[in-house]
Parts: sequence; structure tokens; C-alpha cells
Amino acid sequence: MDIWHIIILAVLQGLTEFLPISSSAHLILFPQLTGWEDQGLAFDVAVHIGSLFAVLMYFRTDLKPLIVSWFQSIKTRQLTPESRLVWGVGIGTIPVGLVGLAIVGAGLESHLRSPLIIATSTIVFGLLLWWADVIGKRERDELTLTWQDILLIGLAQALALIPGTSRSGITMTAALLVGLSRKAAARFSAGNSCDYSCGPE
Repeated sequence: MDIWHIIILAVLQGLTEFLPISSSAHLILFPQLTGWEDQGLAFDVAVHIGSLFAVLMYFRTDLKPLIVSWFQSIKTRQLTPESRLVWGVGIGTIPVGLVGLAIVGAGLESHLRSPLIIATSTIVFGLLLWWADVIGKRERDELTLTWQDILLIGLAQALALIPGTSRSGITMTAALLVGLSRKAAARFSAGNSCDYSCGPE
């Protein structure tokens, strides 16, 4: 790959990562629209890891008390709302990891990089996010999540392995459906998918 291709795709991924739109879809579609060679899944994973590192550095002050609370919960075997949230974020990533391994094991990842699949999933899950925002009660914050809520959000996050499905968008959709406010849904999505998009209450 040309160095400018790498820079442009990295910037594109970084910009779209912080919005409830699929950064993976943009990484796939942009080379197709410009006639560039597909950079492949390994490159996509690398730039996502870069975004993860940037988010962790930016929010390190906010994350520190949560991590301290998590270590205390291991030591004391007692959960506080903060430590339960950290456990929840970790547990919520398990379904997407298992589904991802299954997709790679079945050799399906290349088939999912189709513009038709991207267009369909973008429309479907965009409408679903709108619907969740309309019917959601928006009465709870992320510290009130139950284990059942966390499992539901984790299962929904696995859908983000379909390009065109925003990881933050589908996480916020599920969070809104279980009654979280917009800000709480965005905060939990930030921890769960390393995105941070926060709309008004």
C-alpha cells in the first residue's frame, strides 16, 4: 500500500470511529470508490487498535477510578456500581469475540465485505437506532444495568461484525431499548466499543 493510502484510511477510520456510523464500512467502501486495492482485514484491525489506544489515553483520567474499583472488587469480592460496570463492559465483549472467531473460522469475513451487505445493514440498523430512540424510556443511567441488560447489549454488539453496522450505534440501540438515557447509552457504548458519541438528553 502507498503511504498516502495508509494515512488517508487511518484518518478516515479515526473520524468515523467516534460517530454512530460504521468505520469498518467506510474502510471497505472508500478503496472501492477510489479504485484502490482492498487493504484487507489485518489493516482494518490495526487501525481499530490505534483508535482504541487513542481513546484509552484520552479518557485515562475517567477510567482510573473505574479500574481501581474493579481491582478492589477482585480483592474484596464485593461489587460497587463502578466495578460492576467494568465487569459488564468486559462480559459484554465476549459474544462479539466468539462470533468473530466463528466467522473467521468459517472463512466468511471476505464475503461480508460486499457493498450490498454494507448498504443493507447501514439502512436497517440506522432505522433500528431511530426506533430505539423513539420508544426508549431514557430513565436510567449505566450504573443501573443488570446482568441481563449487559448480556443483551453484548449479543447486540456481535451484529457489528457485519460491515455497515456501527459498533457504537448497535450498542446504543440496545442500551436505549433497555431504558438508558442517551448520554448513559453513549457512555456505556464508549466503554464497550471504544466509541464516544453523546447526544443531548
